[in-house]
Amino acid sequence: MIKATDFRDAMSLLTSAVSVVTTAGMSDRHGFTASAVCSVTDTPPTLLVCMNKASRSHAYFVENKILTVNVLGSHHEHISNVFSSKMSSEERFKHGVWTELETGAPVLEDALVNFDCEIDDIQEVGTHTVFMCRIVAIQQSQHEQSLVYFNRAYHQVGQTETA
Repeated sequence: MIKATDFRDAMSLLTSAVSVVTTAGMSDRHGFTASAVCSVTDTPPTLLVCMNKASRSHAYFVENKILTVNVLGSHHEHISNVFSSKMSSEERFKHGVWTELETGAPVLEDALVNFDCEIDDIQEVGTHTVFMCRIVAIQQSQHEQSLVYFNRAYHQVGQTETA
């Protein structure tokens, strides 16, 4: 039997893009920092997003059935920390500039890329909920460096500007 701590230690060595996943609805705007996001298929364009069921905003994502995956650039470490903090949802959205695309879920204006999605399927696996998300709009920025998480620390990858 693999212990949860051994699994988490091993997973810390899997480099992951850092995203802030957001939703909006009758209960206002909510969001969380995520590293468990991946492509499923390009026909139809679909992402998989994992969220801990213990998250205080979990019920809003299930209820709203929409979300935006805001993939963070290297300049967004502060935004990642804000959305993984104990701050209220209202306080979190005071950081960054937020707009909307098709679904109405909050879009971080200068994110590396934004995937605006409708949640097509929801499955529960252990401590987490898995959202299968059909992409309805994409917005890309001109930033060329991504924020990633590896070995329990932030790192930057991508092209750097040369003088």
